[in-house]
Amino acid sequence: MKIKVGSAAINTTPIDWKWNFTAIAETIHAARDQGVRLLCLPELCLTGYGCEDVFFRPHVRIQAMTLAERLAKDSAASGLILAVGLPLEYRGALYNVVAVLNQGAIQGFYAKQNLAGDGVHYEPRWFKPWPRAIVVNYTLPSGTVVPLGDTTFEFVAGEEKATFGFEICEDAWVAERPGIALAKAAVDIILNPSASHFAFGKTH
Repeated sequence: MKIKVGSAAINTTPIDWKWNFTAIAETIHAARDQGVRLLCLPELCLTGYGCEDVFFRPHVRIQAMTLAERLAKDSAASGLILAVGLPLEYRGALYNVVAVLNQGAIQGFYAKQNLAGDGVHYEPRWFKPWPRAIVVNYTLPSGTVVPLGDTTFEFVAGEEKATFGFEICEDAWVAERPGIALAKAAVDIILNPSASHFAFGKTH
C-alpha cells in the first residue's frame, strides 16, 4: 500500500488562535493539493508551543479542543488524516498530546511519554509524562469515547490497511524510545510531531 505522508513546519504563536488556525488550515489545503493522505503537524500547534504557565488556564485547553473538533469537521471532505498537537486534561493532570483527525471527527490521542526539561524547555512544569503501554478511554465533549495514551491508529483505503504510531519530539531522544516498541509491533509508519519555544527571529 502506498501512502503519501506529509509533515509541516508552522510558525505558530502562543495563544494566537486565529493565526494558528489559519496557518494550519492553509497547510491542510497545500497538502491536499500535493496528494498527501497523512499529514503530521507540530506538537502543540493549536496553542503554540511556548504558552508557559498559560497552559494551566482552563480556557486554553477548552479552546484547543474546540479548534481540533472544528479542524476535523472542516477537513472531512479533503480525505486527509491529520495529526495535530494540543494540551489535554485527564483526571486533573495536563498532557502534551497529538490528536488524530479523520472522517470529520477526533479518532483518539497519543500522549507524550518523555518531556523536555533541559535548557529553555520546562515541559515537566506544565505536563505529566504518559506511562508506557497504557491506553485509557477518553470522553470527548460530544460524548464520543476515544482512546488516549500509548496507542496506534489505522489508515484504511478500501481493503488495504496500514498502522501508524507516534513519538513526540523528546520521545525520540531517550534510550528506550517509543519507536522501539512501535517497530517491534510492526507499525508501518512512525510520526514525530516536534516543536520548540517561541522566539523572535528564530528562522534567521
